[in-house]
Amino acid sequence: MKKAVLVFIFDGYADWESAYVCSELNAPETGYAIKTLSLDKEPKTSMGGFRVLPDYSVADFPADFGMLILIGGYAWMKQLNNAVLPVVEYAIKRGIPVGAICNAANFMAENGYLNQIRHSGNTLEFMQDQAPHYRGNQHFVEEQAVCDSNVVTANGTASLEFAKEILLLLKAKPETTILEWYNANKSGFYHK
Repeated sequence: MKKAVLVFIFDGYADWESAYVCSELNAPETGYAIKTLSLDKEPKTSMGGFRVLPDYSVADFPADFGMLILIGGYAWMKQLNNAVLPVVEYAIKRGIPVGAICNAANFMAENGYLNQIRHSGNTLEFMQDQAPHYRGNQHFVEEQAVCDSNVVTANGTASLEFAKEILLLLKAKPETTILEWYNANKSGFYHK
């Protein structure tokens, strides 16, 4: 039985930010299966126009899952996704990994989850602006993606690095395979 990785979606979610990691985790040889989670079970439309019917809502998510991934979008800036907080809290308290990219990292910062761990995000200044209750600025790292204490954070230009950190954290494939995949996608066939 494959372990579910819950990807939180909402109207206007940044679909490309989860594309790399979802396609790799959903591969037949991993022990994971991608499932979508939303505030309710109504169809959600991504920034790119993909219309998706969520597998779960915040009211009926499975008790046993392998990771929660929060992807970016403008809804975070308007606090429209705050009802996902109990799912984040559930995961953190049980040691279930959580990934947050772009504006979702600000949500994690605002709710205190980044105050004591190394993390990244769009910029420190933007995070402080978007998360007035954030107190972890001394742990902010200017890197594309950071993994610490089962939490992966990344900026909005780091979907590939976000994927790499998650794949390594979950040990979804052998480390050498993950790094070869990352390098091929980062540099391409014809890099100079």
